[in-house]
Amino acid sequence: MASEGHLIVFEGGEGSGKSTQLRLLSDALTKAGVAHRCLREPGGTALGAEVRRLVLEREWEVDARAEALLFMASRAQMVARELRPALASGEHVLLDRFFLSTYAYQIGGRGLPEDEVRAANGFATSGLVPDLTLLLTFPVAEGLARAAERSSAHDRMEREGAAFHDRVAGAFEAFARPDWQRAHPECGPIVSIEAVGSEREVAGRVREALRTRWPGTFPRFDASDG
Repeated sequence: MASEGHLIVFEGGEGSGKSTQLRLLSDALTKAGVAHRCLREPGGTALGAEVRRLVLEREWEVDARAEALLFMASRAQMVARELRPALASGEHVLLDRFFLSTYAYQIGGRGLPEDEVRAANGFATSGLVPDLTLLLTFPVAEGLARAAERSSAHDRMEREGAAFHDRVAGAFEAFARPDWQRAHPECGPIVSIEAVGSEREVAGRVREALRTRWPGTFPRFDASDG
């Protein structure tokens, strides 16, 4: 019987480089022959892709509670249809956004009640806890500028004003504190990764965090990794 895989989440604000670092880790795991799959939120399933289109890509107003509940619906489908089966089969899952984005954007940014959002999240995930969340920290203004350079078609979150993104950044900063983590055990262990520097330098920090938690499981970043 295969041992269960690890759920590894990449989190951070706009332009923090989390998607790039997830891709680099995936490339290294593929070279090393380590079974894994990559998913993103919202997304990961046909339902999730439709939620992503409705909430992030359409030009209409979405109530904050409706936004949060649509994200939860996408999450519930992905947990049931993708995450749990993959982990049970021994695959590692690299996930682009999860709990912390909900807590940062919907609680911190939108101002929704924390207890209600946490309860909805618990219902959507049926108690699934990430094995490790890598929280990439990057200056807010630089991250938004990087996101703007990446594409001229910004999603609804990227188009929010500076005050919104400052609140989101403040929430992500809080997540790195031990007292916050102790009060939110459903989020699992969180490790902050300094995301300033070259892609290779940041990838080295990501890999070191993984090796610290699971010695011998994850490959080092070598010259062939980019």
